[in-house]
Amino acid sequence: MPKVKTNSSAKKRFKVTGTGEITFQKAFKRHILTKKSKKRKRAMRKDGVVGAANKDFVMRLLRLK
Repeated sequence: MPKVKTNSSAKKRFKVTGTGEITFQKAFKRHILTKKSKKRKRAMRKDGVVGAANKDFVMRLLRLK
């Protein structure tokens, strides 16, 4: 019986915290930063948390469920 593989793109993008939340890096922080406000760029530094609507799907990609 072959092993079930974890989705390669998901394992690079998501991280599971100790409390079981799934975090990810915010988008739109790589380039064209001059037109974005300091407040917006500062908010993008923080990790995002996967919402309840998508959590089951992401957990399935990471083979946690």
